[in-house]
Amino acid sequence: MGIGDEARRNHDALFPDHRSTLKVTDPELVELFDNWAFGEVPQDDGLAAKTRVLVQLAALVASHAVAEYRVMLRGALNVGVTPTETKELVYQAVAYVGMGRLFDILLITNEVLQEHGVPLPLPPQSTTGPGTHFEKGRAVQRRLFGERIDRMEAEAPEDQKHVQRYLAANCFGDYLTRTGLDLKTRELLTFAMIASLGGCEPQLAAHVAANLAAGNDRCVLVGAVTAMIPFVGYPRSLNALRIVNEGTAA
Repeated sequence: MGIGDEARRNHDALFPDHRSTLKVTDPELVELFDNWAFGEVPQDDGLAAKTRVLVQLAALVASHAVAEYRVMLRGALNVGVTPTETKELVYQAVAYVGMGRLFDILLITNEVLQEHGVPLPLPPQSTTGPGTHFEKGRAVQRRLFGERIDRMEAEAPEDQKHVQRYLAANCFGDYLTRTGLDLKTRELLTFAMIASLGGCEPQLAAHVAANLAAGNDRCVLVGAVTAMIPFVGYPRSLNALRIVNEGTAA
């Protein structure tokens, strides 16, 4: 059968002049995977190439798929993802996957950027500080989640109110207010990370609603899940689609 023209074009855009060792050891698998992941999936997900690969990177980060992340990051830089966008995705992931899972990813990101001649550190993107991150983070929360945020804080047990403060000041104030990626893109990447973690369906449902508030409609969310399937598998993807269906039902 061989690898189709569409799959070959998309693959070559990401990985020009790439010589795969797997084509030697596992030619059947490469043929099956490439025709699907680089041929069929891009035709069905409806995403721009840059958005697609950002979503896939977010999924790989959440999955702690370090070897595949390295490969796809190199590809992302070839299709227009900037070093700043790459770093912002990784920084934002601290809030959703934790530094324990992210540490290796950060080191790989730095290595790949340096391979491409990118001087580090990159220009700062923070827009808040200790005196402003809570207020600005809470404003982002309210924009995405509405009055639900105030109810969650009011109803939180006294010994857990500090977690609500962390969510406003740290998760949203320290990360979601940064420049380098707009809020609409950041919220889509958050959705991709939570979906890829699995077992976080209540949080995923909340971020379906947040994506709708940010301007990402059902079509975009289904497209993001479609783009993720080759890298996170069907079970987590089907769970994510169920949550999307529930959150966008008429």
